[in-house]
Amino acid sequence: MTRTSNPGTRNVLYELGFEDAAELTAKVQLAIRFNDLIDERGLNQREVAALTGMTQPKVSQLRRYKLQNVSLERVMQALVSLDQHVEIRVRKARRSDAAGISVAA
Repeated sequence: MTRTSNPGTRNVLYELGFEDAAELTAKVQLAIRFNDLIDERGLNQREVAALTGMTQPKVSQLRRYKLQNVSLERVMQALVSLDQHVEIRVRKARRSDAAGISVAA
């Protein structure tokens, strides 16, 4: 997680200078959905670990948004384990859009 200055964006992680801001943003958005699902279903961390194949400490990290040691792919797989459809779309950037990564969760 190296930091470089990139002022003037709409993403606070870019503005704080995180080179991996796009990936961190995607992980946060997916982790929010993951945590919402757990709350909606009233699951505890042990139950989530059993459903997702993750360890309980890894579930705890995700619950607390400690995302440094959790891959984007792992978060997506966890969502699939919770009966979610994760879709990745690649398209040409429009003039009104900057090239980059976005997640809708």
